[in-house]
Formats: sequence, C-alpha cells, structure tokens
Amino acid sequence: MLYSKPKLEQIEPSFGSSLLIQQFEKSSPNKDPFWHFHPEVELVYVKGGNGKRHVGNHISYYQDGDLMLIGSNLPHYGFTDRLTGNESETVLQMKENFLGNDFINLPEIKPIKELIENAKLGIVFTGETKDKVGAKLANLNKLPALEKLIGLIGILNDMAVSKEYFYLNPEVVSMEANAIDLHRTTLIYDYVRKHFTRNITLDEIAEESSMTVPAFCRYFKKLTNKTFTHFVNEHRIVHASKLLTEGLLNITDICFACGFNNISHFNRQFKEITGKSPSEYRKEFKKVLM
Repeated sequence: MLYSKPKLEQIEPSFGSSLLIQQFEKSSPNKDPFWHFHPEVELVYVKGGNGKRHVGNHISYYQDGDLMLIGSNLPHYGFTDRLTGNESETVLQMKENFLGNDFINLPEIKPIKELIENAKLGIVFTGETKDKVGAKLANLNKLPALEKLIGLIGILNDMAVSKEYFYLNPEVVSMEANAIDLHRTTLIYDYVRKHFTRNITLDEIAEESSMTVPAFCRYFKKLTNKTFTHFVNEHRIVHASKLLTEGLLNITDICFACGFNNISHFNRQFKEITGKSPSEYRKEFKKVLM
C-alpha cells in the first residue's frame, strides 16, 4: 500500500509580520513539491519556465511562468522543481482574516474580500496582470513591514479588478474532510503521478484504495466529477504538453512515453482536453518562442 498521509503544512509568519513570504532562485529551488493544504491563502508567482499545476481536482500545464491565488484548505502540489526552468518563485501565505474582521468588511475592501473567497476555486491570472502583479510580489519582501502590508493590499486590489483570470475548479475542493477521505485521496493522486506512464486498471487502483471497483468508481466520480480514466488521461496529456514544448521527442514517441498505446487515441484525447492537436500545440509554442 502507498498510504502517505496528506500533509497539513504548518505556516509561521516571520517575527513582527502577519505574512510569510518565501523566495526561491535557480540556485536554491523550492524542495517541497508535495501534496498539501493549509488554512492560509497562498499567492504564487513563478517567473518564467514551464511546469504543472495540480490544484484541487484541476491538472494543467503552464508556460512562461504563472501567477496563482490558492484559497484556504485548497489542496495543491508544489509548482516548481529542478526541471521547471524558472528564474525564480515567490510564495506569499496569509490568513484569510489577516486584515482583521472590521477592515475586511469595509465597503472599499469588498472586491478583495470577494477575491479571497473565490480563491477557494483556485485562480490563475494571465496577461499584463501576471507580469505587473508578479513583479510587485517578487519585490514585496524588500519593503519595510508596513509598506509590505500596504503593497499586498495593492496587489490584491489589482487582482480583484482584473479581467485577466480563470478559475481552476468549477466548485470548492476543500481538505476539511474526515481522515479516511484525506488518506484515500492522497493515495490515489500519488499513485497516478507515479504510474500514469503505464496502464492503471480499475481493479488495481480499487485494490490500492481498499475498495471494490463499483465503490471506487462512485467515490472517485463524487470526489472529482470525473471518471478515473479521464483523470489519468488528463495527467498524461499535461505531461505530453511538457514533452511537446521541450521538442526532444517526436509526437509518436511522446504518445507512448505518456502511457498511451495508440497514436489515434492519443491525438483524440489531446484535442479533447487542450482544444488542439499535438502538432498544432507544438507549432503554437514555437511561434511564441520566435
């Protein structure tokens, strides 16, 4: 059995601050890409590079960096590792009520309050918002304590009024659940991450989860609103996206490297999930680099 308990990350702000800001560079990358959750809201800016997002039930691949706002108790993996190729990563964590109950309920702060609430779905910011807010966030830790807090309020306001965003999950996914569910969810996700390059049968994953196949199918559908097969294929397509951008393998080799055993099935699944064929995806990425 691969029972690894989900990690509740304990977050302690710096002395004299209500925020925790961590910055990681190429020379000292974030070494904690585990499946975890915490009551704090998390703002993440990855400058440059390509990598995977796994937030709640959502899996996708980002290019040229990312800016995400992750709500309280929304489970997620880390977003960078030594293979991501990013210039830096800035992670800011704060309590939902870090502004205080009276302040957060002021009418002027209403957009920020709604932003923090909507962050429980996971929000990705794009375009100029990503670049503008990302730069501010990366510079925040250099400011004195009060200016840092004022700067964060400005950052949250920029995101609250932005139209350049999308949600990662259609509904709230929270780790505020019983211990058995937390245990089982982590086991399933970890198992898929480790074995998606080969065929994972329902009998196999149901046995790992200590369930019958029908019970597992009902449980997983209720948990993610997806079939297990679709979830595994999503994971494979995210990995295929990464391999396509690296340009080291041809499309047929990528198909088999990601766990598909049929090129036409791979092409069909890739287009269904990304809206593009693998060759179109690779061509568009090359245009971005030119």
